[in-house]
Amino acid sequence: MPEEINVLVRGGGDLASGVVYRLHRSGMRVLVTELPQPTVIRRAVSFGAAMYEGVVELEGVVGRRVASLDQALVSLGRGEVPVMADPEGEIIREWRPDVLVDGILAKRNVGTKISDAPTVIGLGPGFVAGVDVHAVIETKRGHFLGRVILEGSAAPDTGVPGAVMGYTAERVLRAPSEGVLRAKMRIGEEVEAGEPVGHVDRSPVVASISGVIRGLLADGLTVSQGMKIGDIDPRGVREHCFTISDKALAIGGGVLEAILFLRRGLPA
Repeated sequence: MPEEINVLVRGGGDLASGVVYRLHRSGMRVLVTELPQPTVIRRAVSFGAAMYEGVVELEGVVGRRVASLDQALVSLGRGEVPVMADPEGEIIREWRPDVLVDGILAKRNVGTKISDAPTVIGLGPGFVAGVDVHAVIETKRGHFLGRVILEGSAAPDTGVPGAVMGYTAERVLRAPSEGVLRAKMRIGEEVEAGEPVGHVDRSPVVASISGVIRGLLADGLTVSQGMKIGDIDPRGVREHCFTISDKALAIGGGVLEAILFLRRGLPA
């Protein structure tokens, strides 16, 4: 019988979901923890969206919102990915996973410790391999995307989104003011430059470029001024809005490699 590996992934956004997808497809039992109301931009490809919708399906893999470890174990038994609210990481002590992956992508470590599990992996900047995690996965686009780092840290965050057809910051939709987001358009819809995508209270959220709505926060969330609330893909390919990105899959592959590599040195 193959070894059963239990993995807890903190964060259910699109990049973390690429990790979850690859680990689940490789036969690992994966549980996702999130905030009660996560700020998930690419909701169509994020297991974290289960916190709003109850059940989501990402390229054939079902994610289900659960309220307890008992419910999570039932969901795992069905071959699903359970998703539960646990901002403080209390389930770590209760479930005692073999692997913990910090996929919050907060650009800093918000509490993950190398002692949280036999194998601890951090995505992107904010972690030091060998200090607060066993391995770091590079998340910056480019030659080193998805690489496993066993000493040191990932490249620092530049604050500038990756270029798509020459567009960087223009792709991002930001809240024009503080208030409640009310979306006019949906993920996957075409939008023209200058067209309103929605409103934050009475202030319109206007697209800077033409393309398709690739991501958008859940309707009704309270947002702060300047907060990222969505993004536009200038390539205009609707299918890309509903399938896992190349970047997420590359990072997922790096996590899979790190788990298998690091666990080779663990006692049987």
